[in-house]
Amino acid sequence: MLKPESQTDLVDVVQKALADRMPLDLMGTGTKAGLGRPISAADTLDLSGFSAVSLYEPEELVITAGAGALLDDLRRLLDAKGQEFAFEPPDLSKLLGSIHSGTLGGMLACNLSGPRRLKAGAARDHILGVAGVSGRGEAFKAGGRVVKNVTGYDLAKLMAGSYGTLAALTSLTFKVLPKAESEETLVLEGLSDEAAVTAMSLAMQSSCEVSGAAHLPRGLAGVVPRTFLRLEGIAPSVAYRRDKLVKLVAAGAPHHVRSNADSHAIWTNVRDVLPLADQSDRVVWRLSVPPADGARIVATLAHELDLRWFYDWAGGLIWLDLPPSQDASAGKVRSALTSGHATLIRAADTVRTYVEVFQPQASALAALAHRVKSAFDPTGIFNPGRMQIGV
Repeated sequence: MLKPESQTDLVDVVQKALADRMPLDLMGTGTKAGLGRPISAADTLDLSGFSAVSLYEPEELVITAGAGALLDDLRRLLDAKGQEFAFEPPDLSKLLGSIHSGTLGGMLACNLSGPRRLKAGAARDHILGVAGVSGRGEAFKAGGRVVKNVTGYDLAKLMAGSYGTLAALTSLTFKVLPKAESEETLVLEGLSDEAAVTAMSLAMQSSCEVSGAAHLPRGLAGVVPRTFLRLEGIAPSVAYRRDKLVKLVAAGAPHHVRSNADSHAIWTNVRDVLPLADQSDRVVWRLSVPPADGARIVATLAHELDLRWFYDWAGGLIWLDLPPSQDASAGKVRSALTSGHATLIRAADTVRTYVEVFQPQASALAALAHRVKSAFDPTGIFNPGRMQIGV
């Protein structure tokens, strides 16, 4: 276990690992070790020492903190000033069986975003700058403290979704936004998956500025299916848009409204995938698909597999779990998709070792990813094999 306390120390650690040809397993609190493929590395590079908040300017809507800063601590800090990460990063600790919600660096490395991604974008859309050490043993900085046009690669965004395979990050700068003054969720009851996707699509295409659209089928939602549509903003605006939304999507359907704390609890449940966190032995998949395809994909899989599921992102994101198997039913899951991608989120190490966890890439895209990896980490010193078998 190697735990550098400064960027200079980190450069020394990486350069020694390069000289010894010893791969490094990058870790913050280890909460996301189960995401991606298992790593075989002699040494663990513990980045939790980089945890300080070096800059927070609420009036400028910007925060800079170490990659090892705990998300729970940062949420409390931002909440005290009435601010938040607008992309709503999820806490997958209950789903993955970990103690902590994770770190700032882990959040960016996995590009984690919650229900508000539909309106606010993903984690990569809110990162302003990063600092760290590449797999060449070279310290670097990218981006800054403001949003501006750049030429060439936006290296800070390149770190999003890299799962620690490009660089060991020490510091990250994010833009933050004010929290909404008021929040309401319109709850529609009894809709089928197909009808729910239609209602969610109508809501998202309207001028009601819906910031979350999810659907839980019967069982996960209780005795009847429930469709959730969230509205945020100042109270008069929320009330006006809610009445408009009711006329648009709830005519003749049983419905009710949940406000503020009750609404927040609904979306925390969706954000953190809690409906599927109760049976830790089941395999969990995350499917990103065109919303119009969602109900068909689920129906196809449910005909063949013992499936539980729910929809987020207006039907474009499907969370599902199924019984464990030697291949996590990867063939059946991926063959049901005509477009989009399927990511294996939770499965035994033995399964994730031999199954492609991430959607296999087209040859041109795979070649580009390989060139980027070679530019940052030519010897494969960081998290070898985390994202692709043999790489």
